[in-house]
Amino acid sequence: MGSHIVGYPRMGPKRELKFALESFWDGKSSAEDLKKVSADLRASIWKQMSDAGIKYIPSNTFSYYDQVLDATATLGAVPPRYGWTGGEVGFDTYFSMARGNATIPAMEMTKWFDTNYHFIVPELGPDVNFTYASHKAVEEYKEAKALGVDTVPVLIGPVSYLLLSKPAKGVDKSFSLLSLLPKVLAVYKEVIADLKAAGALFIQFDEPTLVLDLESHKLQAFTDAYAALAPSFSGLHVLVETYFADVPAEAYKTLTSLSGVAAYGFDLVRGPKTLELIKAGFPSDKWIFAGVVDGRNIWANDLAASISTLETLASIVGKERIVVSTSCSLLHTAVDLVNETKLDDEIKSWLAFAAQKIVEVNALANAFSGNKDEAFFSANAAAQASRKSSPRVNNEAVQKAASALKGSDHRRATNVSARLDAQQKKLNLPILPTTTIGSFPQTVELRRVRREFKAKKISEEEYIKAIKEEIRKVVELQEELDIDVLVHGEPERNDMVEYFGEQSSGFAFTANGWVQSYGSRCVKPPIIYGDVSRPKPMTVFWSSLAQSFTKRPTKGMLTGPVTILNWSFVRVDQPRSETCYQIALAIKDEVEDLEKGGIGVIQIDEAALREGLPLRKSEHAHYLDWAVHSFRITNVGVQDSTQIHTHMCYSNFNDIIHSIIDMDADVITIENSRSDEKLLSVFREGVKYGAGIGPGVYDIHSPRIPPTEEIADRINKMLAVLEKNILWVNPDCGLKTRKYTEVRPALENMVAAAKQIRNELAK
Repeated sequence: MGSHIVGYPRMGPKRELKFALESFWDGKSSAEDLKKVSADLRASIWKQMSDAGIKYIPSNTFSYYDQVLDATATLGAVPPRYGWTGGEVGFDTYFSMARGNATIPAMEMTKWFDTNYHFIVPELGPDVNFTYASHKAVEEYKEAKALGVDTVPVLIGPVSYLLLSKPAKGVDKSFSLLSLLPKVLAVYKEVIADLKAAGALFIQFDEPTLVLDLESHKLQAFTDAYAALAPSFSGLHVLVETYFADVPAEAYKTLTSLSGVAAYGFDLVRGPKTLELIKAGFPSDKWIFAGVVDGRNIWANDLAASISTLETLASIVGKERIVVSTSCSLLHTAVDLVNETKLDDEIKSWLAFAAQKIVEVNALANAFSGNKDEAFFSANAAAQASRKSSPRVNNEAVQKAASALKGSDHRRATNVSARLDAQQKKLNLPILPTTTIGSFPQTVELRRVRREFKAKKISEEEYIKAIKEEIRKVVELQEELDIDVLVHGEPERNDMVEYFGEQSSGFAFTANGWVQSYGSRCVKPPIIYGDVSRPKPMTVFWSSLAQSFTKRPTKGMLTGPVTILNWSFVRVDQPRSETCYQIALAIKDEVEDLEKGGIGVIQIDEAALREGLPLRKSEHAHYLDWAVHSFRITNVGVQDSTQIHTHMCYSNFNDIIHSIIDMDADVITIENSRSDEKLLSVFREGVKYGAGIGPGVYDIHSPRIPPTEEIADRINKMLAVLEKNILWVNPDCGLKTRKYTEVRPALENMVAAAKQIRNELAK
């Protein structure tokens, strides 16, 4: 028995790591300063878990950017373009891989399974010389031990690492990444030996790909890998951790038969079907790390229900072989509810952030072993009952409106070709029209204005004046750059999902509920606790103001219902589809008000459509049906001449391209440049796309400024598979994380490239 945490948030309760990273990147602080902040955060996290009574405390879950990139550094799998010549992988090489630099692009970044966290995709091939090049895992273990905390070092499992990788540029796409397994395992053996020598007794291997639909040869790779590692495991307890879904039956057989493995971790929140497999058979000499506390959401655990699950497991394997755990790393939830001073007491009683989840895990472990904290359990039961019965959760009118949606598929009456003709007559755009995705740089001054307005240090009049001036400057800059379809830059918003939620019913907001998305980028997801509606227009004033500054079309900027859903902490008392339909109706009202306000181009971002795709293929169709339907609901009522855009980023879209077409948007802008233009392969393979499309021509998550020739080359590659009359030219994503010193020259080059290709086409 005992208690275990799969992993913990890295940013710190006040985003200390974020600010330390950005200070280092800007040259305002040293590497030693960054290391000091990081060491202090790790010490605080380990102490917190130790003080709470957690038995199995993780180490090596801290990262300066991403845990998969850490594994790439450990294995010395640095792509040759970064000029690494061996030795320990340092910050220069590490951050160049993550972010690129002035001359070299970054590695591809994509979503971590179905979360809003991103990882850096390893680039591998037959010539990679794997070598033990980062000793971070053993250094952190020793660091914790020196503080009096014996931890469980966590490593990305070798098979999952390879399955999450891609063939490097120039390597045949058919190259078997699993053929590299023997070379990778040689380095893993060195890491394991190092950890054993340092005194480690437990090692955790995260193998989350075991929850995917894997072919038999991939499952065999797990068997082969752990058989090869088994001799190295002598004297160790080895835990293989899975999360985010139930483990399929064949994968369960493979997992529970792995050589040298003592324990298995299961997500019993998102993967309750695994319980049935355990009931059907589980090795009598192994342990279960039971993930009953949700690492992906912020609701307080239903302790009584968790105890029931644990008792069921105990009847199968015995109490002594069960460890109470989180369902996955707490990286995906906010840090500490103690920092929330503005949430009202009722809603606060319904919640548990990472720090509280640690307490829940230990309380369950204690209760399970016969030391139940009656007061803690009683308060939890009262909070559960309060949330179920609270009148602020349910709105009958909203529920009726959402229920009525099911009788129609909500398609615009005219096909996209006819709509594009009507829109061109109104907009009169050139071929290869240029635009941006929405946001412009969020300057220090702009953030100060918003912060002071929220704190009531400046008046509403002063706030509107400042935001109005910022919008005017952004519009003038775009006109100066000769961009065709403008945006207002979103200066009134820190985060697009948060902005929507703040003006809608059914949402609650945190002051410090930050969650890491990638690198130093943090988001503060709203909490959807009840039925959703829009009391009044949200964006019409700002969009109309921007349009008044120019004769060029200016996009109204909205977030789509699926993205709002997937980027929020969502209520669990009704299906996600029901909540999504409610949000869609609220967005529909806003779209129609924008149109009435004279906005002729409206962008409804669905950046997270792919992110929410279930990990099990058998569940894809149902999700895509209600998700795509939700998007169509938002714009079904607009005129043919109103152009509807949508935007998607940083996921693999090729396998859902037909659902994207079924969204029936007039124009889609989509990430393309950082993923080696793999999106274009869909069109090379014969998929016909008749709507407007703008595959991103440069990566905005890197400070690098792409030259005109590089962008022109990308446009020509697109024209090889897409008709010139449907192609748009735009960056990969919004520009809020960049500086104006980067944005201006990059956009200048983008517009110059578009004009160059137009001239060539005219000839």
